[in-house]
Amino acid sequence: MTLATFATTADPITLDALVDQAGMMTRVDRKYLLDTAALDALTEEITGPVTVLDIAGRRTFAYRSTYFDTPQLDAYTTAGRGRRRRFKVRTREYLDTGTTWLEVKTRGPRGTTIKRRVPHTGDPAHLGGAGRDAVALLLAEADVLGVDVGTLAATLQTSYRRTTLHLAGSPSPDPRPATRATIDTDLSWVDLRDGAGVERPDLAIVETKGVRAPSPVDRLLWRQGLRPRSVSKYGAGLARLRPDVPALKWHRVATGCLAGGGLRPEA
Repeated sequence: MTLATFATTADPITLDALVDQAGMMTRVDRKYLLDTAALDALTEEITGPVTVLDIAGRRTFAYRSTYFDTPQLDAYTTAGRGRRRRFKVRTREYLDTGTTWLEVKTRGPRGTTIKRRVPHTGDPAHLGGAGRDAVALLLAEADVLGVDVGTLAATLQTSYRRTTLHLAGSPSPDPRPATRATIDTDLSWVDLRDGAGVERPDLAIVETKGVRAPSPVDRLLWRQGLRPRSVSKYGAGLARLRPDVPALKWHRVATGCLAGGGLRPEA
């Protein structure tokens, strides 16, 4: 079953209900890189109480994210080397609704991801004074110190279409919390330094967002032989488009499928 068919036929969930039941700004993320055949197999197998985010009749939404980094690429480097105090700063445009958020992602205890965000006005590729103040505050709240916020500049832009699934939890005797999964397709990257870009419409990134216990989507992907990968859109995209910087943990993805090769199993 194609993603479009699955998204059209599944029951809907509103944004307010999704945030209420599975907002999870602090969570454990697992990311998977799939080709079209694997994605079709996944959507064919998903069963049970699963709903799809629906806003004004739309089930798939266009996103554009602009990532900011220091001249030394501190955000890229600390993430690529697995530093505890790593961070990510981006604006995210929801192109179908015309809204933009400024987001700061950091690491919490036991490998959790913590996302904080505030509304952003003006050019999404510029932080402005208010934006820099917000980033400084959010980084300080996360105890990420020493970042020269004044040097942050737009570095990489990604575009994609996202479908969001809500997987309901279950009560005893096998209690499971509600979880989310996002499916990103029509992937593209642009290096804002020189305009170089790469497009991979034949690939998808599936990300599960929940607690440490695997979600039903994780289990389905594992049965396909797929395992979580280091596929940060920012990290893998920058590693692919800037051969002058170390590829770090994104080497396999950047030099493989993002360079036009096939998917290779994660080591």
